[in-house]
Amino acid sequence: MVDFEADIKNAVTVLQQGGTILYPTDTVWGIGCSALQEAAIDKVFAIKQRPQEKSLIVLLAEAKEVLQYVAAPPPDIIAIIESFEVPTTVIYEAALGFPDNAVHEDGSIAIRVTTDPFCKALIKRLQQPLVSTSANFSGMPAPAIFSAIDERLLSQVDYVVRYRQNDAVARQPSQIIRILEDESWERLR
Repeated sequence: MVDFEADIKNAVTVLQQGGTILYPTDTVWGIGCSALQEAAIDKVFAIKQRPQEKSLIVLLAEAKEVLQYVAAPPPDIIAIIESFEVPTTVIYEAALGFPDNAVHEDGSIAIRVTTDPFCKALIKRLQQPLVSTSANFSGMPAPAIFSAIDERLLSQVDYVVRYRQNDAVARQPSQIIRILEDESWERLR
């Protein structure tokens, strides 16, 4: 049996040192790092062979944390986030407190409040948001289960989480929405 707590401790140690991890999320398996460490984010782009113009998703543990990282969220954003029935990434205008390489060139940031117990524990223990991008090379299919991850990718991250490696239930990427100026929203994926 995999030790949940040991995986959290090991992942936090690596993340605090500016490293990268491969980990299960509430959607697909992801490559992650601290969303507040510019050099770590550069490593994620390099591992994925992804152009930096394509921004990354940031995971938070609680809906109220959006208020810390977004300049002008809708007044009812916490209720909106808590109403989602499936994992949902929201694109917000005017990101706050992130390094430039975590933010889209237009100043927006893509944030998902995770419902996954492992991710929540990891973010809370790290006390920083996490980058979350699918564990695949850019342009390749996102791995819905651990066994679908390209072996070459496994050797490029600093730590591979053992928790949930044996899950056989395929998970889907999150839906992505953008909140518009009139506080309505459009679904992008």
